[in-house]
Amino acid sequence: MSKWVVLDIEGTLSATDQVLVVLYDYARPRLGPWIEQHGDDPVVADAVQQIKELSGHDDVVKALHDWMDADQKVTPLKTLQGLIWQQGYAQGDLVAEFFPDVVPAIRKWHDDGIKLAIFSSGSVAGQVAFFQHTTDGDLTPLLEHHFDTVNAGPKREAASYHKIAETLKSDDITFYSDVPAELHAAQEAGWKTVGVARAGEPYGNADFTPHPTVWELSS
Repeated sequence: MSKWVVLDIEGTLSATDQVLVVLYDYARPRLGPWIEQHGDDPVVADAVQQIKELSGHDDVVKALHDWMDADQKVTPLKTLQGLIWQQGYAQGDLVAEFFPDVVPAIRKWHDDGIKLAIFSSGSVAGQVAFFQHTTDGDLTPLLEHHFDTVNAGPKREAASYHKIAETLKSDDITFYSDVPAELHAAQEAGWKTVGVARAGEPYGNADFTPHPTVWELSS
């Protein structure tokens, strides 16, 4: 096993439906009110400006809903979703659930001295909230770093994985993901890779060649 294990979330650690159904449905009606109530927050104001520039119009909420409908990984959308989810978890409205093999595996890896990090398209704020409020309690002490498309870059580009390796100060990294294109990018950056083929998930029957493939995380 490598010194570092970097993990994707959606479809790898947790069911895609938890994001595309539970979390998206929670965020959708709250996006407009959140922007209105937190317009003075520099993070929100910057996200709104990015949305207008990227969409080419001033109907910010419509742009956000359109991106959600298309499941597009647009950074300002992820930023606002993350803030809303963070509050939802803190209030007890949301609780993160993992596949049954996940928590035993990451606890075992942590106990064995393997350093763990997350690389997800969801914002760092959303990731931290996700791991703080789970059916297995607060799991954030098991994790050393969180990476998203803001502090690392797109998940399908090798440059993002080079940037993460620089932050981790290591070339001994294994990446687990259910998306072959992400694994290809990580491998191009010199990482070890493992495909996670979850039954019933969107990439459950994907061709993971040439990456080693597992059906659950081994503890």
